[in-house]
Amino acid sequence: MNTVWIVLPILLVLMFQLGLELDRNSFAALLHRPKGVVAGLLGQLVALPLIAFGVGVLFRLEPVLFMGLMLVACSPGGSSSNVFTMLARGDVALSVTLTALSSLITLVTIPLLMEGVARFVALQSDTAIELPVGRLLLQNILLLLLPMLCGALFRSRFPARAQRLHTLLGRVAFPALMLLAALFFVQYARTILENLPALGSASLLLILAAMGAGRLLADGFGLDRTGRRTVVIEVGMQNAAQAIAVASSPLIFNNERMAIPAIVYALVMNVVLLLYLRVLQRGDRLRAGAGR
Repeated sequence: MNTVWIVLPILLVLMFQLGLELDRNSFAALLHRPKGVVAGLLGQLVALPLIAFGVGVLFRLEPVLFMGLMLVACSPGGSSSNVFTMLARGDVALSVTLTALSSLITLVTIPLLMEGVARFVALQSDTAIELPVGRLLLQNILLLLLPMLCGALFRSRFPARAQRLHTLLGRVAFPALMLLAALFFVQYARTILENLPALGSASLLLILAAMGAGRLLADGFGLDRTGRRTVVIEVGMQNAAQAIAVASSPLIFNNERMAIPAIVYALVMNVVLLLYLRVLQRGDRLRAGAGR
């Protein structure tokens, strides 16, 4: 069973759901919170790929897994970050803006960055991994841009229905992604378990370092508490479904082994972010108690 036929519908739903959140005011953060937007995009588009590159070299990942880890880092922010931002009492409008902008910008940056990574891998290991840039760009447009635009158009035409549909998809999307991870794990259990010590540690270090970089950027740009939390979550949560789709797609890499880092990352990411929420909630309770 090729899991790409499972991940593609999930990715389409996730991007359509993101489109349902977009309206004329969705990018107001560009004007009202420009520092938050710049901090978040720097974290996602610059800091995260650099951190992933260092982590991959540090753990001496084999070429295919190195490419898979870099693919995760080059992907846009995940739509689940909007939910986590809401639960963390962050700036949801900023979160939606960052997720949407990163999804648009990475249409161009993923092919460019991954082509550079493929060349690096070829030089270091004599392992040639072909990257069809044109087909990658086309697939990203079909799987990311078009469903997001359709979601935004649906919201503009049917706002009440869009709100109900967004709520429904929000309940379905995350379990579907976890189901994908479970199916992928069962199908490639032996390979995943063999590489779990390295990939689990690499994913954990990547997420923690990314969140740390997000916090440093947020502090450097002087963001308030809600802005800091939002940037930390946005930089720490990437669209693992897209990384899986690109790695396993017959049009691009057609290599499900390359998708394994994204599966491990998705599992570790959700555990870390849930723990982060617990820490924030405990801190909020302590502050509330001290303020009485």
